[in-house]
Amino acid sequence: MTVNISRRTALRRAAFVAAAAAVGSQVLAAPARAADRAPDPETLHKEIAAAQERNRRVLSGVPSKNGWEMEKLADDRGSVYTRPVPGTPLEGVRMRMGDVETVLVHVITRFHYEIDSLRAGDVDGWRAPGSVRKGLAESNLASGTAVRIRPGSYPSGARGGFFPLQELVIRDILAECEGVVRWGGDDRKPDESLFSIDVPPGDERLKKAAARIRGWNHTPGLGAGSQVDPAQSQRRKAAERLAARQA
Repeated sequence: MTVNISRRTALRRAAFVAAAAAVGSQVLAAPARAADRAPDPETLHKEIAAAQERNRRVLSGVPSKNGWEMEKLADDRGSVYTRPVPGTPLEGVRMRMGDVETVLVHVITRFHYEIDSLRAGDVDGWRAPGSVRKGLAESNLASGTAVRIRPGSYPSGARGGFFPLQELVIRDILAECEGVVRWGGDDRKPDESLFSIDVPPGDERLKKAAARIRGWNHTPGLGAGSQVDPAQSQRRKAAERLAARQA
């Protein structure tokens, strides 16, 4: 028998199961409890209750437009924290840690080196769910899977904020990320400051893109800040194919 449940219910159940599993694994892995005895039921109950309380405080149970769960808090035992952007004067950007962070930091860093130098305060990350419009790409900010670069310079609803050569670099960045990032300038109502993860949680394409970027970051002459030619024929064709696909 197939039972239909709402997306919100599914997210909440998944969050509870993940929290319980995480607590259980930590308890079972503790040296004092390893082989001789089972976890103390009272202690285990308290730890699971603490994890549930943390989920109630942090998790919204509501997905952003790209399918990632929006979080009510940042820098407070959730998935969203203020992360550094090496090579820039930014004081940190609030975003989802892990593969999302790797990819978004790469986008920001290439923007800084190849489009226009960024200053402290030029990039906005996570925003509270109540401050974004659900169902629109800006809701991805609340899940920590999007950033706005200089939103005051590229206001929502306006096109043409970038020179052709700057847009050429943006297209090259998107192609380099192989479609896991979407530019808000391509949306029906444009937001040229917005760059979002464009795949759902668990998508292998994000893992592969992040792994590739980490490899570049550890290889001299590769990665953000290295010399690339976005007008080179092969790169430009790849960018054009992706732009047609994401249109």
